[in-house]
Amino acid sequence: MVQQVRGVVARDKGGAVAVETIVVPDPGPGEAVVAVQACGVCHTDLHYREGGIGDDFPYLLGHEAAGVVEAVGPGVTEVEPGDFVVLNWRAVCGRCRACRRGRPWYCFDTHNARQKMTLLDGTELSPALGIGAFAEKTLVAAGQCTKVDPAASPAAAGLLGCGVMAGLGAALNTGNVGRGDSVAVIGCGGVGNAAVVGARLAGAARIIAVDVDDRKLATAHRLGATHTVNSRTDEPVEAIRELTGGFGADVVIEAVGRPETYQQAFYARDLAGTVVLVGVPTPEMKLELPLLDVFGRGGALKSSWYGDCLPSRDFPMLIDLYLQGRLDLDAFVTETIELTDVEQAFARMRDGDVLRSVVVLE
Repeated sequence: MVQQVRGVVARDKGGAVAVETIVVPDPGPGEAVVAVQACGVCHTDLHYREGGIGDDFPYLLGHEAAGVVEAVGPGVTEVEPGDFVVLNWRAVCGRCRACRRGRPWYCFDTHNARQKMTLLDGTELSPALGIGAFAEKTLVAAGQCTKVDPAASPAAAGLLGCGVMAGLGAALNTGNVGRGDSVAVIGCGGVGNAAVVGARLAGAARIIAVDVDDRKLATAHRLGATHTVNSRTDEPVEAIRELTGGFGADVVIEAVGRPETYQQAFYARDLAGTVVLVGVPTPEMKLELPLLDVFGRGGALKSSWYGDCLPSRDFPMLIDLYLQGRLDLDAFVTETIELTDVEQAFARMRDGDVLRSVVVLE
């Protein structure tokens, strides 16, 4: 039965978001309706509102979510009603060249629900990252639902749906941080601090957090950074080298997405070290590096898509670590809010006051 629920909609570029009534259709083939229990407020949602990702307004915002499957359409076998799931925005196809080569985390043909959710007047909504979870219920492709242990807090579990997974995966999957490695993380917001946690989980011996905000550095230290560098007062490349015997870090994770900080990451790594770009740049940004330095320093320059995660593999494992007390996802939940508070949460996020505001709908 078609349902009417509340959701947070951005109608035009730069305009304030508002809670509106949205229409959620019955799930079709390969689709599922999920009753959303919690959804994190991510920078990506703000980028949608500001027109930085596209101009397919109006957008139904929200994508970093957990909830319970309410109904599934024909042909769905991955999940069933009653399953507690974390939503993901990269539902792998199983057929593209990456999937066929056994690398589904690079899937080049990820998919979303075919049907559209709408406003009451029939205007079609564009769900953020194909999810649209600042809503009481949302329609997604069933492959975007990953079943996890229902003992987990929805507010914490949902963060694996985007930012925390991106940071953890940048260290664990893309950077392949190993026992005894030195790691530097430039930019210690939600994603960067998750990279700090990922490096700690991987057994890194030295974890250097770099940021311009002492509050974020304090959080990084609390989450496992062994050293912190405020790059407003200290030159970060020199500081990282000094802390690594003059050599540079084995892995440097850039979680800002700016040419200046990427260049710092490039020169702060050891010879044959790895740079991981997980911060998201804007389309107009350009990078200039001496090609001889790229050749001469060796190693690897990598980009991390969603932490190169495979949700079906990584989400249940990380939730198990959380329930064992080995992964503190709760530390990323700065505050819980209501749907009507999303606009204010964007302001707090921009000001650096929170790691994550989380909308709770239970």
